Amino acid sequence: MVVNGLILLLAYLLGSIPSGLIVGKLFYKKDIREHGSGNLGGTNTFRTLGVKAGIAVTLGDILKGTLAASLPLIFNVDLHMLLVGIFAVIGHMYPVFAGFRGGKAVATSGGILLAYAPFLFLFMLIFFIGSLLLTKYVSLSSILTAIATFIYALFTGDIALIIVVFCLMAFVIYRHRANISRIKAKTEPKVNFFNKKKTK
Repeated sequence: MVVNGLILLLAYLLGSIPSGLIVGKLFYKKDIREHGSGNLGGTNTFRTLGVKAGIAVTLGDILKGTLAASLPLIFNVDLHMLLVGIFAVIGHMYPVFAGFRGGKAVATSGGILLAYAPFLFLFMLIFFIGSLLLTKYVSLSSILTAIATFIYALFTGDIALIIVVFCLMAFVIYRHRANISRIKAKTEPKVNFFNKKKTK
């Protein structure tokens, strides 16, 4: 039980690694929480620091979810990968290393699925890109992708996967509640950071 608890704690700490804060301060001398939306995730990094930084942060957020979900395999403990992964997502949303002000759960949730169900991760990635091209809203695309991923999970028959993906969907929708209000008010910004140069 002690070992299992330590694994869950380690997963939370991995999730708490603030990729956006590290990349911003280390390479750009900026705290991205003081710019744009104030969020530590990949989207605000793209908008604030540019494409290279955004890609680096997004990959970092995905991989910390993948690593966390893989801890039961690495340490050969009797814990479900998805359960451990959930703790990484909680760490990403409420990171102890960044004043509990974190990201919106999308990339790290994807990282968990990459470890446990790679084809579902691929579906999630393709659906997100397609939604983004159609809607031009990162937030709306994230919400639609979370819902579509849950619907996909329903057809797998994997009860643990269904439950965890439902939780991840709920996290994503909850963390985007302000974006939902802005979409309704037609004040949510559309994607333009792929053509945007790094902010000086």
